[in-house]
Amino acid sequence: MEKIMLTGDRPTGRLHVGHYVGSLRRRVELQDMGEFDKIFIMIADAQALTDNSDTPQKVRDNIMEVALDYFACGIDPEKVTIFIQSQIPQLTELSFYFMNLVTVARLQRNPTVKTEIQMRNFEKSLPVGFFTYPISQAADITAFMGNVVPVGEDQLPMLEQTKEIVRKFNAVYGDVLVEPEILLPENSACLRLPGIDGKAKMSKSLGNCIYLSDEPEEIQAKVMRMFTDPGHLRVEDPGKIEGNTVFTYLDAFSRSAHFVEFLPEYADLDALKEHYQKGGLGDMKVKRFLNAVLQAELKPIRERRKAFQKKIPYICEVLETGSREAERVAQDTLDKVKRAMQINYFENDDFVNSQVERFGK
Repeated sequence: MEKIMLTGDRPTGRLHVGHYVGSLRRRVELQDMGEFDKIFIMIADAQALTDNSDTPQKVRDNIMEVALDYFACGIDPEKVTIFIQSQIPQLTELSFYFMNLVTVARLQRNPTVKTEIQMRNFEKSLPVGFFTYPISQAADITAFMGNVVPVGEDQLPMLEQTKEIVRKFNAVYGDVLVEPEILLPENSACLRLPGIDGKAKMSKSLGNCIYLSDEPEEIQAKVMRMFTDPGHLRVEDPGKIEGNTVFTYLDAFSRSAHFVEFLPEYADLDALKEHYQKGGLGDMKVKRFLNAVLQAELKPIRERRKAFQKKIPYICEVLETGSREAERVAQDTLDKVKRAMQINYFENDDFVNSQVERFGK
Protein backbone atom coordinates (compact mmCIF):
# COMPACT_ATOMS: atom_id res chain seq x y z
CA MET A 1 0.00 0.00 0.00
CA GLU A 2 1.21 3.48 -0.84
CA LYS A 3 2.02 5.82 2.02
CA ILE A 4 -0.07 8.95 1.42
CA MET A 5 -0.36 12.05 3.61
CA LEU A 6 -3.22 14.56 3.52
CA THR A 7 -3.24 17.76 5.52
CA GLY A 8 -4.36 21.36 5.12
CA ASP A 9 -5.50 24.67 6.55
CA ARG A 10 -8.52 26.96 6.37
CA PRO A 11 -7.80 30.25 4.55
CA THR A 12 -9.31 32.60 7.12
CA GLY A 13 -6.13 34.57 7.74
CA ARG A 14 -2.37 34.38 7.81
CA LEU A 15 -0.92 31.30 9.51
CA HIS A 16 0.48 31.66 13.02
CA VAL A 17 3.10 29.95 15.16
CA GLY A 18 0.50 27.50 16.45
CA HIS A 19 0.07 26.21 12.89
CA TYR A 20 3.84 26.09 12.54
CA VAL A 21 4.70 23.96 15.58
CA GLY A 22 1.47 21.97 15.37
CA SER A 23 1.79 20.88 11.77
CA LEU A 24 3.74 23.02 9.29
CA ARG A 25 7.21 22.37 10.67
CA ARG A 26 6.49 18.64 10.74
CA ARG A 27 5.12 18.68 7.19
CA VAL A 28 8.37 20.09 5.88
CA GLU A 29 10.36 17.45 7.77
CA LEU A 30 8.18 14.63 6.41
CA GLN A 31 8.30 16.07 2.89
CA ASP A 32 12.10 16.15 2.96
CA MET A 33 12.45 12.66 4.46
CA GLY A 34 11.08 11.14 1.26
CA GLU A 35 9.16 8.38 3.06
CA PHE A 36 5.80 9.22 1.49
CA ASP A 37 4.70 8.19 -1.97
CA LYS A 38 2.38 11.21 -2.17
CA ILE A 39 1.69 14.27 -0.05
CA PHE A 40 -1.42 16.39 -0.58
CA ILE A 41 -1.80 19.78 1.12
CA MET A 42 -5.22 21.35 0.87
CA ILE A 43 -6.22 24.99 1.23
CA ALA A 44 -9.68 24.34 2.68
CA ASP A 45 -11.63 27.28 1.30
CA ALA A 46 -14.94 25.39 1.03
CA GLN A 47 -14.69 24.48 4.68
CA ALA A 48 -13.82 28.09 5.56
CA LEU A 49 -17.02 29.23 3.84
CA THR A 50 -19.13 27.17 6.26
CA ASP A 51 -18.73 29.96 8.82
CA ASN A 52 -17.69 32.79 6.48
CA SER A 53 -20.37 32.54 3.81
CA ASP A 54 -21.20 36.24 4.09
CA THR A 55 -17.56 37.32 3.64
CA PRO A 56 -16.35 35.40 0.56
CA GLN A 57 -13.75 38.06 -0.24
CA LYS A 58 -12.03 37.28 3.07
CA VAL A 59 -11.65 33.64 2.08
CA ARG A 60 -10.61 34.51 -1.48
CA ASP A 61 -7.89 36.92 -0.33
CA ASN A 62 -6.51 34.49 2.25
CA ILE A 63 -5.87 31.76 -0.33
CA MET A 64 -2.67 33.57 -1.26
CA GLU A 65 -1.82 34.42 2.37
CA VAL A 66 -1.84 30.72 3.26
CA ALA A 67 0.04 29.75 0.10
CA LEU A 68 2.74 32.32 0.86
CA ASP A 69 3.11 30.94 4.38
CA TYR A 70 3.45 27.42 2.96
CA PHE A 71 6.24 28.43 0.60
CA ALA A 72 7.93 30.54 3.27
CA CYS A 73 8.04 27.60 5.68
CA GLY A 74 9.64 25.35 3.09
CA ILE A 75 6.77 23.45 1.48
CA ASP A 76 8.15 22.35 -1.89
CA PRO A 77 5.71 21.98 -4.82
CA GLU A 78 8.17 19.59 -6.45
CA LYS A 79 7.59 17.18 -3.54
CA VAL A 80 3.94 17.81 -2.62
CA THR A 81 0.64 18.60 -4.34
CA ILE A 82 -0.91 21.83 -3.09
CA PHE A 83 -4.53 22.35 -4.13
CA ILE A 84 -7.63 24.44 -3.41
CA GLN A 85 -10.52 22.45 -1.94
CA SER A 86 -13.37 24.14 -3.83
CA GLN A 87 -11.76 23.29 -7.16
CA ILE A 88 -12.33 19.58 -6.53
CA PRO A 89 -16.10 18.99 -7.06
CA GLN A 90 -15.67 15.27 -6.34
CA LEU A 91 -15.24 16.14 -2.66
CA THR A 92 -18.77 17.54 -2.51
CA GLU A 93 -20.23 14.41 -4.09
CA LEU A 94 -18.36 12.15 -1.68
CA SER A 95 -19.59 14.23 1.25
CA PHE A 96 -23.17 13.75 0.08
CA TYR A 97 -22.82 9.96 -0.01
CA PHE A 98 -21.09 9.89 3.38
CA MET A 99 -23.98 11.82 4.97
CA ASN A 100 -26.02 8.62 4.80
CA LEU A 101 -23.50 6.90 7.07
CA VAL A 102 -23.62 9.39 9.97
CA THR A 103 -26.47 10.28 12.32
CA VAL A 104 -27.30 13.76 13.58
CA ALA A 105 -26.82 12.49 17.13
CA ARG A 106 -23.29 11.36 16.32
CA LEU A 107 -22.37 14.75 14.88
CA GLN A 108 -23.80 16.45 17.95
CA ARG A 109 -21.51 14.37 20.17
CA ASN A 110 -18.35 15.39 18.33
CA PRO A 111 -16.35 17.39 20.93
CA THR A 112 -14.57 19.53 18.34
CA VAL A 113 -17.85 20.49 16.67
CA LYS A 114 -19.43 21.33 20.03
CA THR A 115 -16.49 23.55 20.99
CA GLU A 116 -16.40 25.32 17.64
CA ILE A 117 -20.16 25.95 17.74
CA GLN A 118 -19.79 27.64 21.13
CA MET A 119 -16.81 29.70 19.98
CA ARG A 120 -18.77 31.06 17.04
CA ASN A 121 -22.05 31.56 18.93
CA PHE A 122 -23.84 29.21 16.56
CA GLU A 123 -26.03 27.59 19.23
CA LYS A 124 -29.22 29.29 17.98
CA SER A 125 -28.39 29.59 14.28
CA LEU A 126 -26.14 26.76 13.16
CA PRO A 127 -25.30 26.52 9.43
CA VAL A 128 -25.81 22.96 8.18
CA GLY A 129 -22.51 23.12 6.30
CA PHE A 130 -20.62 23.92 9.49
CA PHE A 131 -22.45 21.22 11.43
CA THR A 132 -21.52 18.58 8.86
CA TYR A 133 -17.92 19.58 8.29
CA PRO A 134 -16.60 16.38 9.97
CA ILE A 135 -18.24 14.55 7.06
CA SER A 136 -16.66 16.92 4.56
CA GLN A 137 -13.31 16.35 6.21
CA ALA A 138 -13.77 12.60 5.88
CA ALA A 139 -14.36 13.11 2.16
CA ASP A 140 -11.19 15.20 1.89
CA ILE A 141 -9.07 12.51 3.49
CA THR A 142 -10.57 9.47 1.77
CA ALA A 143 -10.65 11.08 -1.69
CA PHE A 144 -6.86 10.92 -1.75
CA MET A 145 -6.64 7.60 0.11
CA GLY A 146 -4.78 9.46 2.84
CA ASN A 147 -3.53 6.96 5.40
CA VAL A 148 -1.44 9.43 7.43
CA VAL A 149 -2.94 12.70 8.66
CA PRO A 150 -0.83 15.04 10.81
CA VAL A 151 -3.12 17.00 13.12
CA GLY A 152 -3.18 18.96 16.35
CA GLU A 153 -4.74 17.49 19.46
CA ASP A 154 -8.01 19.40 18.94
CA GLN A 155 -8.59 17.53 15.66
CA LEU A 156 -8.49 14.03 17.16
CA PRO A 157 -12.31 13.74 17.35
CA MET A 158 -12.54 14.69 13.69
CA LEU A 159 -10.15 11.94 12.66
CA GLU A 160 -12.01 9.43 14.78
CA GLN A 161 -15.20 10.33 12.94
CA THR A 162 -13.43 9.81 9.62
CA LYS A 163 -12.37 6.36 10.77
CA GLU A 164 -15.96 5.53 11.69
CA ILE A 165 -17.19 6.61 8.26
CA VAL A 166 -14.53 4.52 6.52
CA ARG A 167 -15.42 1.45 8.59
CA LYS A 168 -19.14 1.88 7.94
CA PHE A 169 -18.65 2.39 4.20
CA ASN A 170 -16.37 -0.63 3.86
CA ALA A 171 -18.72 -2.79 5.93
CA VAL A 172 -21.69 -1.91 3.72
CA TYR A 173 -20.10 -1.64 0.28
CA GLY A 174 -16.83 -3.58 0.48
CA ASP A 175 -13.22 -2.62 1.16
CA VAL A 176 -12.72 0.50 -0.91
CA LEU A 177 -11.62 3.27 1.43
CA VAL A 178 -8.46 3.51 3.52
CA GLU A 179 -8.60 4.15 7.25
CA PRO A 180 -6.28 7.02 8.20
CA GLU A 181 -3.72 7.00 10.98
CA ILE A 182 -3.28 10.07 13.14
CA LEU A 183 0.15 11.68 13.37
CA LEU A 184 0.46 13.98 16.39
CA PRO A 185 3.36 16.37 17.02
CA GLU A 186 6.21 14.61 18.82
CA ASN A 187 6.67 17.54 21.21
CA SER A 188 3.75 17.65 23.66
CA ALA A 189 4.00 21.46 23.88
CA CYS A 190 3.13 21.58 20.17
CA LEU A 191 -0.12 19.66 20.51
CA ARG A 192 -2.01 22.86 21.18
CA LEU A 193 0.04 26.01 21.56
CA PRO A 194 -1.90 28.53 23.68
CA GLY A 195 -2.56 32.11 22.72
CA ILE A 196 -0.35 34.84 24.14
CA ASP A 197 -3.14 35.56 26.65
CA GLY A 198 -2.83 32.06 28.08
CA LYS A 199 -6.12 30.86 26.64
CA ALA A 200 -6.17 27.24 25.57
CA LYS A 201 -6.38 27.96 21.85
CA MET A 202 -4.45 30.35 19.68
CA SER A 203 -7.09 31.82 17.40
CA LYS A 204 -7.22 34.53 14.76
CA SER A 205 -10.68 35.50 15.97
CA LEU A 206 -9.44 35.94 19.54
CA GLY A 207 -6.57 38.18 18.46
CA ASN A 208 -4.04 36.24 20.54
CA CYS A 209 -1.75 35.03 17.75
CA ILE A 210 1.84 35.54 16.74
CA TYR A 211 1.80 35.30 12.95
CA LEU A 212 4.61 33.77 10.93
CA SER A 213 4.82 37.00 8.93
CA ASP A 214 4.85 39.39 11.91
CA GLU A 215 7.56 42.02 11.85
CA PRO A 216 10.24 41.96 14.61
CA GLU A 217 8.65 44.77 16.62
CA GLU A 218 5.25 43.03 16.50
CA ILE A 219 6.74 39.79 17.78
CA GLN A 220 8.52 41.58 20.61
CA ALA A 221 5.40 43.50 21.65
CA LYS A 222 3.34 40.30 21.75
CA VAL A 223 5.96 38.41 23.75
CA MET A 224 6.12 41.19 26.30
CA ARG A 225 2.33 41.01 26.74
CA MET A 226 2.44 37.25 27.18
CA PHE A 227 0.71 35.59 30.12
CA THR A 228 3.07 34.14 32.76
CA ASP A 229 2.51 33.15 36.40
CA PRO A 230 0.17 35.68 38.05
CA GLY A 231 1.62 34.77 41.45
CA HIS A 232 5.18 35.61 40.40
CA LEU A 233 5.06 39.25 41.50
CA ARG A 234 8.70 39.78 42.47
CA VAL A 235 11.93 38.46 40.99
CA GLU A 236 12.72 36.55 44.19
CA ASP A 237 9.34 34.80 44.27
CA PRO A 238 9.21 31.14 43.21
CA GLY A 239 7.44 30.83 39.86
CA LYS A 240 5.20 28.19 38.32
CA ILE A 241 5.98 26.53 35.02
CA GLU A 242 2.63 24.83 34.53
CA GLY A 243 0.24 27.07 32.62
CA ASN A 244 2.98 29.64 32.09
CA THR A 245 2.66 30.58 28.41
CA VAL A 246 6.24 31.81 28.07
CA PHE A 247 7.65 28.44 29.11
CA THR A 248 5.16 26.58 26.92
CA TYR A 249 6.50 28.54 23.93
CA LEU A 250 10.08 27.81 25.00
CA ASP A 251 9.19 24.11 25.17
CA ALA A 252 7.94 24.33 21.59
CA PHE A 253 10.68 26.50 20.07
CA SER A 254 13.93 26.59 22.06
CA ARG A 255 16.95 24.45 21.21
CA SER A 256 20.39 24.01 22.75
CA ALA A 257 21.89 26.38 20.18
CA HIS A 258 19.60 29.16 21.39
CA PHE A 259 21.03 28.94 24.90
CA VAL A 260 24.57 29.02 23.58
CA GLU A 261 23.80 32.14 21.54
CA PHE A 262 21.33 34.08 23.67
CA LEU A 263 21.51 32.81 27.27
CA PRO A 264 24.85 31.05 27.84
CA GLU A 265 24.60 31.20 31.65
CA TYR A 266 22.07 28.35 31.46
CA ALA A 267 22.93 24.92 30.11
CA ASP A 268 19.45 24.22 28.80
CA LEU A 269 15.74 24.82 29.31
CA ASP A 270 15.60 22.53 32.34
CA ALA A 271 18.17 24.70 34.11
CA LEU A 272 16.19 27.84 33.27
CA LYS A 273 12.98 26.27 34.59
CA GLU A 274 14.68 25.16 37.79
CA HIS A 275 15.93 28.68 38.51
CA TYR A 276 12.49 30.18 37.83
CA GLN A 277 10.78 27.67 40.12
CA LYS A 278 13.24 28.33 42.96
CA GLY A 279 12.93 32.11 42.62
CA GLY A 280 15.42 34.77 41.64
CA LEU A 281 14.59 34.87 37.93
CA GLY A 282 12.32 37.62 36.60
CA ASP A 283 9.68 37.27 33.91
CA MET A 284 11.26 39.97 31.77
CA LYS A 285 14.53 38.08 31.42
CA VAL A 286 12.69 34.95 30.33
CA LYS A 287 10.55 36.94 27.91
CA ARG A 288 13.62 38.59 26.39
CA PHE A 289 15.08 35.14 25.80
CA LEU A 290 11.85 33.90 24.20
CA ASN A 291 11.78 36.98 21.99
CA ALA A 292 15.34 36.25 20.81
CA VAL A 293 14.38 32.63 20.07
CA LEU A 294 11.27 33.58 18.11
CA GLN A 295 13.08 36.31 16.19
CA ALA A 296 15.74 33.76 15.15
CA GLU A 297 13.13 31.18 14.12
CA LEU A 298 10.76 33.51 12.27
CA LYS A 299 13.22 35.79 10.48
CA PRO A 300 14.09 33.36 7.65
CA ILE A 301 10.41 32.50 7.22
CA ARG A 302 9.46 36.16 6.99
CA GLU A 303 12.26 36.89 4.51
CA ARG A 304 11.34 33.96 2.26
CA ARG A 305 7.72 35.10 2.34
CA LYS A 306 8.67 38.57 1.14
CA ALA A 307 10.67 37.01 -1.69
CA PHE A 308 7.72 34.85 -2.76
CA GLN A 309 5.41 37.87 -2.69
CA LYS A 310 7.22 38.91 -5.87
CA LYS A 311 6.32 35.59 -7.55
CA ILE A 312 2.53 35.58 -7.30
CA PRO A 313 1.92 34.33 -10.89
CA TYR A 314 4.19 31.35 -10.19
CA ILE A 315 2.30 30.51 -6.98
CA CYS A 316 -1.02 30.74 -8.83
CA GLU A 317 0.32 28.34 -11.45
CA VAL A 318 1.38 25.89 -8.71
CA LEU A 319 -2.10 26.05 -7.15
CA GLU A 320 -3.83 25.52 -10.48
CA THR A 321 -1.60 22.60 -11.45
CA GLY A 322 -1.99 21.04 -8.03
CA SER A 323 -5.76 21.39 -8.16
CA ARG A 324 -5.88 19.63 -11.53
CA GLU A 325 -3.80 16.75 -10.19
CA ALA A 326 -5.92 16.54 -7.03
CA GLU A 327 -9.11 16.46 -9.12
CA ARG A 328 -7.74 13.56 -11.17
CA VAL A 329 -6.93 11.54 -8.04
CA ALA A 330 -10.27 12.37 -6.39
CA GLN A 331 -12.16 11.33 -9.52
CA ASP A 332 -10.43 7.95 -9.46
CA THR A 333 -11.56 7.43 -5.86
CA LEU A 334 -15.09 8.63 -6.65
CA ASP A 335 -15.30 6.14 -9.50
CA LYS A 336 -14.39 3.32 -7.11
CA VAL A 337 -16.94 4.54 -4.57
CA LYS A 338 -19.73 4.70 -7.15
CA ARG A 339 -18.91 1.22 -8.41
CA ALA A 340 -19.06 -0.11 -4.87
CA MET A 341 -22.39 1.66 -4.30
CA GLN A 342 -23.68 0.35 -7.65
CA ILE A 343 -24.52 3.82 -8.96
CA ASN A 344 -22.10 3.74 -11.91
CA TYR A 345 -24.97 3.13 -14.31
CA PHE A 346 -23.42 4.25 -17.57
CA GLU A 347 -19.75 3.48 -16.99
CA ASN A 348 -20.12 0.45 -19.22
CA ASP A 349 -22.87 -1.79 -20.65
CA ASP A 350 -23.45 -3.78 -17.45
CA PHE A 351 -26.49 -1.79 -16.33
CA VAL A 352 -28.16 -1.87 -19.73
CA ASN A 353 -27.51 -5.57 -20.17
CA SER A 354 -28.75 -6.43 -16.69
CA GLN A 355 -31.97 -4.52 -17.22
CA VAL A 356 -32.52 -6.13 -20.63
CA GLU A 357 -32.03 -9.52 -19.02
CA ARG A 358 -34.36 -8.54 -16.16
CA PHE A 359 -37.24 -7.24 -18.29
CA GLY A 360 -36.65 -9.08 -21.50
CA LYS A 361 -35.77 -7.80 -24.92
